[in-house]
Amino acid sequence: MGKLIINGGKPLRGTVRISGSKNSSLPLMAAAILTDEECRLKGVPFLRDVSTLSLLLEILGVRVTRNGDGSMSLLSDPRGSCVAPYRIVSEMRASFCVMGPLLARRGRAVVSLPGGCQIGDRPIDLHIKGLRALGAQVVQENGYIHCHAERLKGANILLSGPFGPTVLGTQNVMMAASLAEGETVIDSAAREPEVVESARFVNQMGGDVRDHGTPLMKVRGVARLHGASVQVIPDRIEAATFMIAAAITRGEIRIENCRADHLGAVVDVLRHIGVEITFDGDSCTVRGNDRYKPVDVTTLPYPGFPTDVQAQLMALVCLSEGKSVITDKVYPDRFGHVGELRRMGAVIRKEGSTAVVDGVKELQGAEVMASDLRASAALVLAGLAARGTTIVNRVYHLDRGYEKIDEKLRALGADIQRDEE
Repeated sequence: MGKLIINGGKPLRGTVRISGSKNSSLPLMAAAILTDEECRLKGVPFLRDVSTLSLLLEILGVRVTRNGDGSMSLLSDPRGSCVAPYRIVSEMRASFCVMGPLLARRGRAVVSLPGGCQIGDRPIDLHIKGLRALGAQVVQENGYIHCHAERLKGANILLSGPFGPTVLGTQNVMMAASLAEGETVIDSAAREPEVVESARFVNQMGGDVRDHGTPLMKVRGVARLHGASVQVIPDRIEAATFMIAAAITRGEIRIENCRADHLGAVVDVLRHIGVEITFDGDSCTVRGNDRYKPVDVTTLPYPGFPTDVQAQLMALVCLSEGKSVITDKVYPDRFGHVGELRRMGAVIRKEGSTAVVDGVKELQGAEVMASDLRASAALVLAGLAARGTTIVNRVYHLDRGYEKIDEKLRALGADIQRDEE
């Protein structure tokens, strides 16, 4: 499963370039099913999740090619299989995004119930609600969701759940509605940049998606879609992770290929704590300080503070002066990193969906176990700042969402090595 061995205490300095967004690339790849013409994606990162979805798409009759210029070409055969098997979908929740495109283009989709990181209950009821509203017949049998529709029809759909809008559900319904008859209005649509980019891509394919990036998305169905090309947006979660890496090591990092308009809530919180951040176009410089103030943060759907940065922020406030309170209202059970940070000397008390963190003067190196993708990042960040040696086990989680993170950190001066045994 692999491990990372980190000798902490070294301030990070230098320049790092952020990769294309994982969470944007995956639904863009799935959108290729909507047309039988070639689609090209520029800047897709080399990640385990991308490889997993590529394998699934090939099973579904999509030819996936990595080109010499770093782009990815996808060409879908509408006669391909409509069955997304358990052995693939169980590895990655995002692979469920093939359901909407399959149903819209081929009239049928059989998709295993999804898997992915174990960060709490993440039901797919809103996906099903949206597709049923479009006229699909949906049943669950033997661990699979079976969808069928002769022709989807536009509808008014409320996609609000107990923890806010559904990102993947919004994308699934939007892509299905792009080939439906008539207009669909998605109320309580997710507003994340990744949702906006998937809507823009559908429009480049000849679709008619309006008011994306607002809670009331409108989709007018078209008869067919054609091929298109798009540049994948920078990964805002990777950018936030490297911002915190500079802060937690008291270093200074120039971060290239990041967008300030996608990082507003993260930047506000880090500046409040005492991190210096200055933007220059699509780059920023982040400087750490010797003292950090505590903070009270609640994760919320975009444009709120992202749940995908909750664990990394917690690693940083472990070293603040005072008591910090972090509440996760998106995934209330997403606290697998708490016990491992305690092993490193952190003082954290969990109360339901809230963690109360009493800052300490230093963290100590220890052997820890990663439970999910973002928890892995938090433990790596803690290890970079800790006194002594930290061993982070199960780093395959990291490879799902961070492209060569150990190499990037090493280039910034980190003492970090990978052991694949």
